[in-house]
Amino acid sequence: MITTDFPIGSPCWIDLGSPDIPATAGFYREVFGWTFLEIPETGGYGFVQLNGRTVGAIGSLDEGDQSTWTTYFRSADADATANAVQQAGGKVLVEPMDVMREGRLAQFSDPQGARFAVWQAGNTKGLDAVSEEGALVWAELHTSDQDGAFTFYRQLFGWRVENFEPSPGMNYRVVSTAEGDQRDTGFGGIAPTMSPEQPPAWTPYFAAEDVDAVVARATAAGGSVLMPASDVENVGRLAWLADPNGAPFALIKGEPRES
Repeated sequence: MITTDFPIGSPCWIDLGSPDIPATAGFYREVFGWTFLEIPETGGYGFVQLNGRTVGAIGSLDEGDQSTWTTYFRSADADATANAVQQAGGKVLVEPMDVMREGRLAQFSDPQGARFAVWQAGNTKGLDAVSEEGALVWAELHTSDQDGAFTFYRQLFGWRVENFEPSPGMNYRVVSTAEGDQRDTGFGGIAPTMSPEQPPAWTPYFAAEDVDAVVARATAAGGSVLMPASDVENVGRLAWLADPNGAPFALIKGEPRES
C-alpha cells in the first residue's frame, strides 16, 4: 500500500489539469468533501485537502491537453530520471524544474504514451494523507504493452513485479518499490487496456468505505460512470468514474489486495 514514507519509486503526489478550476474543485468537494486551497502566485494552482491535509492538487489545463490526473513518483534525482527516460525510449514533456524550495519536478510519457511525472523532494516530501478514506490508495497503469511498460519503469525506479490473476484469464501485474518487503510495498498495478480505443494512462484510485455512495454523489454532481461498482474476488469493491471534464479516476473499498 502507499504510505507517506514515500520510498524512491512510489507515488508521492497527484494533480489534475482542469479547464475550470473552481468548478472542478466544487465537483470533488461534493464527491469526497475536499476543500481547495489556492497557492498565491501559481496561476490558480492549489491543493485539495481533507481535514486540513493535502490529498492532491488542481491546476490549469495546458492548451490542447485533455483533463486528466497526473501521478508523480518519488525520484532521488529528477535530472537523472529525465536522462533515464530518454535512454529507455520515453519522452520528456516538461524538463526538470525547481518549484521554489519545495522540490524539483519533471513530466514524461512512457514508450506506450502514458504520461507520468517525478518529484524530487525539497521542503515538501509528498501528500499529507494517503491510503485512507478519500485519499490516494493505489495507482494503476493501463497499457498496450505490459511487459514493455514494466521493463521501462524498472529501468527508472527498480520496481519489482508479482503476477496476479484476480479472475481467470486476467493478467495483472502488482508493482512494488525496489526496497522493503515486496508485498508490503506494493503500491499499484499494470493492466492491459480495456479496449483498443483506451489510451495508455495512469489512473488514481481513491479509498472509499462505501463505493456505491461515492458513485451516487459523483453522478449527482455531473460525473459519469465508466465502470459500475462491482465486487472483484480477492480485490474488493471498485468502480471507475470520470469527472465532468472527462478525467478518469477510480474507487476501491479496502486495500487493493488482501494480505
